[in-house]
Amino acid sequence: MSNFWRGLSVLITGACGTVGQELMRQLICQGPAEIIAIDNNETEVFFLSEMYRETANVRIYLGDVRDKQKLLQVSEGVDVVIHVAALKHVILCEQSPRDPLQTNILGTQNVVEAAIENGVKRVIFTSSDKAVNPTNVMGTSKLMGERLITAANSFRRGSGPIFASTRFGNVLGSRGSVIPIFRQQIARGGPVTITDRGMTRFVMTVTEAVRLVMDSVFMAQGGEVFVTKMPVARISDLAVVMIAELAPAYGYDPKDIVIQEIGAKPGEKQYEELMSEEEIRRTLELERYFAVIPAFKTVYKSIAYDYEGMVSRSVGRAYNSAHEAALSPDQLRDYLKQGGLLDVPASGDVRTPM
Repeated sequence: MSNFWRGLSVLITGACGTVGQELMRQLICQGPAEIIAIDNNETEVFFLSEMYRETANVRIYLGDVRDKQKLLQVSEGVDVVIHVAALKHVILCEQSPRDPLQTNILGTQNVVEAAIENGVKRVIFTSSDKAVNPTNVMGTSKLMGERLITAANSFRRGSGPIFASTRFGNVLGSRGSVIPIFRQQIARGGPVTITDRGMTRFVMTVTEAVRLVMDSVFMAQGGEVFVTKMPVARISDLAVVMIAELAPAYGYDPKDIVIQEIGAKPGEKQYEELMSEEEIRRTLELERYFAVIPAFKTVYKSIAYDYEGMVSRSVGRAYNSAHEAALSPDQLRDYLKQGGLLDVPASGDVRTPM
């Protein structure tokens, strides 16, 4: 992959988030000519700038995807845009729907227009499983973002930008995700709160999420949505495994930490979907990924959609966490350990939440 990235100029929006920071870390090793990063969190931009102060080919700016003029400035001369910036917390988006409209929808359209005006070669948008049959404002806004990215290919002329999306499951360990919440609850001695013991979710590590994005940049042919084949976990098993592994590190006996079921949140699904029944009619299976092909292929440039490592041109059923076998507790423990998600503090007061 280093040959693909070498010499390219790459723009990352939302660079201060968990995925954005891991993207920067991995990309630097691939030999790009330049990495430009923007985020609207002033404090985090400062800390990220300090981290890369001695890295000559990294430039980090304060900026918001709601500001098209800023995007036009930072994407000038850029080859690849990876659009990670988004509002992603379901309840907050439900309470303030105007904000995800401005960031997740209008902000994405700003990225599209800036990329077209500046002749960017490739644009990848990061979406969510909540965009599939959405039940909330956040999921609906991410679905609209996907549609805007796919539709942007209808403006393609000659070597103009190729636009595509990736669709994440639950990125374990990311800010606001269940892993740090459970960890904090365990560090306080419990209880660990889960919404429903039967709830299942597709899960992926931050490293896997970044691999999906980086691979998709060069797999994309125009308008697809790429989905990683990923494991399923029961939320109750996740709580049990984390308590067993982390409670002793925080000075507690795992048997003393209670799991409390508090009921599903409004609009929360018992399961998650990564591809709908409608989408599987136009989905191709690759070795590691699925590629959901645009529904309105006729309005785009004729594309064969052939990929290296093609497994099948058809998929049998919707990709739904309720239909897939969940990891056993032992498998889940190994998966979390491999992802560094059960690491414990090296020193200090072990009872202090992280």
